[in-house]
Amino acid sequence: MNTVTRPATAYTPLPITPDALARLRDVDDAGRPCVPYVDHEGGSPLRCCLRPVAPGERVALVSYAPLRRWAVETGATPGAYDEQGPVFIHADPCPGPAGERAGYPFARAGALRTLRRYNARGRIVGGRLLEIPGDETQGFDTAFDEAFADPEVALVHVRAVEYGCFHFEVRRPA
Repeated sequence: MNTVTRPATAYTPLPITPDALARLRDVDDAGRPCVPYVDHEGGSPLRCCLRPVAPGERVALVSYAPLRRWAVETGATPGAYDEQGPVFIHADPCPGPAGERAGYPFARAGALRTLRRYNARGRIVGGRLLEIPGDETQGFDTAFDEAFADPEVALVHVRAVEYGCFHFEVRRPA
């Protein structure tokens, strides 16, 4: 069996926090109750553990407002930049991402991602379209280097271009 070894990432991709997940498993950020189901096909990106759904797992599709959740932690006031959208999560508590991460989640060469940059007040201060290159890790590392070269950038959200779905966030390194 051939395995691909991916290099470690320069930045930490963050899943949805356990506290937020506990609330989302009750009522999502649009005020709708969570409706779990068994995904027989698998493949959708889970934002709780940053991996694809395995066939047969019990999941839920919920509305999530990542900037709103971050703003509660930090005291930011995103105003109109507060967006919500669909994300897949495990319907029951999971351990989150497993161990050391090699590569960025949901990185597939040729896929398009938008990297939205936010300042400490929760306002958009730029963005970038990224066509993920063959060296996915280096492509993301370079894009995050560019983002955090601006001292105003506190947070970057990574989203899929095709559906606009939130994939993960990266915070300015301490």
